[in-house]
Amino acid sequence: MAGELRAYRQQIRSVQATKKITRAMELIAASRIVKAQAAVRASTPYARALTRAVSAAASNSNDLEHPLITEKAQVRRAAVLLCSSDRGLAGAYSANVLREGERLTTLLREEGKEVAPYLVGRKASGYYRFRRRTVTEEWVGFSESPQFSDAKAIGDRLVEDFGKEHDEGGVDEIHVVYTHFVSMVTQEVRVVRLLPLEVVEGVETSSSAGDGGGGELEPLYDFEPGPDEVLDALLPKYVNSRIYNCLLQASASELAARQRAMKSATDNADELVKKLTRLANNARQAEITQEITEIVGGADALAASGADR
Repeated sequence: MAGELRAYRQQIRSVQATKKITRAMELIAASRIVKAQAAVRASTPYARALTRAVSAAASNSNDLEHPLITEKAQVRRAAVLLCSSDRGLAGAYSANVLREGERLTTLLREEGKEVAPYLVGRKASGYYRFRRRTVTEEWVGFSESPQFSDAKAIGDRLVEDFGKEHDEGGVDEIHVVYTHFVSMVTQEVRVVRLLPLEVVEGVETSSSAGDGGGGELEPLYDFEPGPDEVLDALLPKYVNSRIYNCLLQASASELAARQRAMKSATDNADELVKKLTRLANNARQAEITQEITEIVGGADALAASGADR
């Protein structure tokens, strides 16, 4: 009985220590999510405006064939950028991204395209390394607080590979798989095709951008020195801004998922401590009852031996 009670008390101390850790991680995630949300709100309008500008400029350039907007006759290799996390304890956050990446990879291969993985975060890197898959490039260490320099490094590599020929390791399409932050409760895994940009007579500038600007008049563009030069200058800016916004959305989603996971772990720890405390009390009561029974039995034995004399 004494050993059982001691074991329960050790388990209670262990769970309480774990609870302190999960509670601290919950508070840290809650404090960082505010800054992450502010960064998303600041970045999203610029990314949307730049996308609208590029789309509108491309739709107003007659008979222009530019890699930014032109579908290649034969798409042989597609780049897939997966935005996962560097750390765990965030529920199914990274697992959902990897699952959607697997679905996209399967779909592209069914279309006869070779897939070139570009990975962000240690979770995606470990997932591919464990399965001994070839990775084109990977970036780690900034999933919780991405900077524009991180997005620029990724964007520059993707734009460089997008401009290469297939025999030199170039890609014909660029897809991004990331988690879009909707609210503290809801985060959605989304897949966007970054390049070539889909342009349908400037509709990218209205309702598809999500700003409720449907029906507005679109500007007409004159290009100096020419449409090719303008779109060449806009291409890296467009890619970098979109990737930066995706990284910020993923960062906010990761922190929200971690806060929920740690709150759930803390609540479970409370329930487990209550259960173990109840079992420990039962064991303690059983130990006391056994001691009383032994004392009474000993007293009865002494009384019986005295009567025999």
